[in-house]
Amino acid sequence: MRDNLFSAILTFSLLAGGTIAVGAEMMGGQRSGPAAPVACVTLDPVTVIGHRRTAVAEVVTLPKVTVTGRRSNWVAVESHEPAPKFE
Repeated sequence: MRDNLFSAILTFSLLAGGTIAVGAEMMGGQRSGPAAPVACVTLDPVTVIGHRRTAVAEVVTLPKVTVTGRRSNWVAVESHEPAPKFE
């Protein structure tokens, strides 16, 4: 019972909070006045060089697999009943 109530309250709170956040952005999205200057740093350019250690193998060799068991009798099931119909 408590889980159902908590789930409902949590869902309602998240929906209400999201609605308030979207509404606040829509109504107060434009700010007046000039924007404050932001400090900016410019770094020297960097060149990245990558090398492959080995060439990619064109043929992949997998380990040997040995089958130790085998099913000898296969069972087939036949049903002559009509398939159920759902309405």
